[in-house]
Amino acid sequence: MNESNLTYILISPARNESALIEKTIQSVIKQTVLPLRWVIVNDGSTDNTSEIVRSYLADNPWIKLVDLPVRKERHFAAKVNAFNAGWDTVKNLDYQVIGNLDADVSFEPDYFEFLLDKMSEDSRLGVAGTIFMEEGYSSGKDSMEGQNHVAGAAQMFRRECFDQIGGYLPNKAGGIDWIAVTTARMLGWKTRAFCEKSLFHYRKLGTAERNPLASSFSYGEKDYYLGNHPLWELFRVSYRLTKRPYLLNGMALGSGYLWAVVTRQKRPISRELIKFHRQEEMHKLRSILGSLITFKRYRRFEPRPNE
Repeated sequence: MNESNLTYILISPARNESALIEKTIQSVIKQTVLPLRWVIVNDGSTDNTSEIVRSYLADNPWIKLVDLPVRKERHFAAKVNAFNAGWDTVKNLDYQVIGNLDADVSFEPDYFEFLLDKMSEDSRLGVAGTIFMEEGYSSGKDSMEGQNHVAGAAQMFRRECFDQIGGYLPNKAGGIDWIAVTTARMLGWKTRAFCEKSLFHYRKLGTAERNPLASSFSYGEKDYYLGNHPLWELFRVSYRLTKRPYLLNGMALGSGYLWAVVTRQKRPISRELIKFHRQEEMHKLRSILGSLITFKRYRRFEPRPNE
């Protein structure tokens, strides 16, 4: 039973998600605690995304569909604009938590009840989510972000926190979820991706209309304009070199970062946020290297068989 008494709304920008959106719809309508309102924003889809959503409206009046006109461009600023179009329809509702939910995920029936309970237990928890899985990937094991980062596939914001950070920044190149969560921490809110639950993300992050190596190159560019410290990026590239496809993934990531350095790509975030972000990175790097040194010392003095 949900004992949090927190009410929540969900907003899901969806563009050409006809192959996957029913998985998300089925997951939401089976929740033990339903949202006060779920706004699905059809962001100019050219497939039958809108028709699929419409087929669920009669039996689920708490789901609302917003159709936006077809557009040629595909970029992250448009996703924020779609989110805001949905948000405009629910701003006057009495809710405590606002969630951004991708339209290509699935999760267990008590997923949102779990997150609401966690937010009820800690009034300073501004952003909550869980780890996510993809085919051959787990953010809990394979990501270097740590438990303080809440991935954009499902982000639950306390309303006061979302208002304070000013919502999502419409940056065309991406990083909108990262900017929101990191800004929340900079302003003193706690953020947490819990490992007790998970969701499954069907389309690998960053691969929409791009191949994996092009996606890694793009992530390298994004690492630069979001202010990654060069030492942290070197560590990140070195780690990715050990992942499939070996060498190529890390090389593409590093090339993207170096290209952004050479071309001096514009950074869409404040110097204050970059400084805060780099301090967090150096703290994580010291912790990781400290753990590795401790492990090696332990292995050095660990008794060997037959000794």
